[in-house]
Amino acid sequence: MNELLGKRIKALRTAKHFTQEQLAEKIGVSRQKYARIENGINNITLEDLSRIAEVLSVTVGDITRVLDETPVVAYRVGHENTSAKKMFDMLDLFYANKHLYDKLQSDSKE
Repeated sequence: MNELLGKRIKALRTAKHFTQEQLAEKIGVSRQKYARIENGINNITLEDLSRIAEVLSVTVGDITRVLDETPVVAYRVGHENTSAKKMFDMLDLFYANKHLYDKLQSDSKE
């Protein structure tokens, strides 16, 4: 979650042609703390999020909207319990069983 927010904030910051240092100064935090927010290392407080939104002339909802968006193919990128993951798991199981079946058939013929 922090990583998604960080990427969204970075995209908005670069669109406004701010450096990390400039934005950090405007919201009252160190550049290092701001960089950790953008990199998804630090949790972002609602207060910091509100300040960032104000400086970038967007709403908090504009920033957090990225959390509502789901990846097109979420499987194999860390998202569990998705329908895509379940489908790929079924395909993996099918091919594993097919491979085992083929092997057993060839062993029984020998």
